[in-house]
Amino acid sequence: MEILFLGTSAAVPSKEHSTSCLAVRSGSDIILLDCGEGSQRQLMLSPFSFMKIRAVLITHLHGDHVFGLPGLIQTMSLSNRTDPLLVCGPPGTAHALDAMMSVTEGEATYEVEVMEVSGGEEVDVRGVKVRPYATDHGIASVGYVLQDRERPGKLDAEKARSMGVTSGRDMARLKNGEVVNGVRPEDVIGPVIPGYRVAYSGDTRPCESESEAVAGVDVMVHEATYMDSEAAQAADHFHTTARQAGELARDYGARFLILTHISNRYDDRSAVQEEARSVFKESYVADDMELFTLSSAGLRCDGVQSKKNDQSALR
Repeated sequence: MEILFLGTSAAVPSKEHSTSCLAVRSGSDIILLDCGEGSQRQLMLSPFSFMKIRAVLITHLHGDHVFGLPGLIQTMSLSNRTDPLLVCGPPGTAHALDAMMSVTEGEATYEVEVMEVSGGEEVDVRGVKVRPYATDHGIASVGYVLQDRERPGKLDAEKARSMGVTSGRDMARLKNGEVVNGVRPEDVIGPVIPGYRVAYSGDTRPCESESEAVAGVDVMVHEATYMDSEAAQAADHFHTTARQAGELARDYGARFLILTHISNRYDDRSAVQEEARSVFKESYVADDMELFTLSSAGLRCDGVQSKKNDQSALR
């Protein structure tokens, strides 16, 4: 499972950072989370294809999370898209998208299904389970937990050989569910492994509904608009500090924490990262165009991605 950060700024973009957008890729399928201004240009610079986007999950209707959506929908029409697109968002999303498309005289040449969610639903996107949860941002808002497809259990090759299955071809047949020389797949293959779980907060203050939803996720992608010295301001504006995000990851058993939606007041993002790490060691701050890969080996950052350079390691 791959997580590409296309925009990591808070409400106002900067020369270095675009507004909120990230892409989660499972196999060849992409799910976009939020779609701030400039998102489609970031996608065009990235190695990800916007034509492979199956769903766009909007957390709330503030402009820095949604202004890129009508342009993206229209561009995919101009690129002759025929596959349907699912757009999920909180109550009001259908009206907002209709208004934006109408004002810009935009249209889609393919089916755009809009689903409004409040939390507690489950949506299937080509085998990836999407579970919205309620957040606390002063307006209708949700976060999302994405659970990837199940992975096959591990084949115990040594045990299979001891039972008379020795060729690579026969091992492959076992993996495909066939019985080989009386050896059943369940005799030598472990149980199915649940898919990785990735949570995305959108903008929110810490709240109980979020805590319950994100418990035990593999990766928590969380906003950290402020640092703890501005905790009062964060609360007033329905946001989270880096320290609070670290506490949430620690207290509810996340494996990894990635911080985004960082205010431009913090020129040194490493300070934001260190604040989170003071309470949760596996904390990272994302920059625009950074790709994180989640696998059985853990979480790896493959650095800044572009069509010309998609493997430059920064960490």
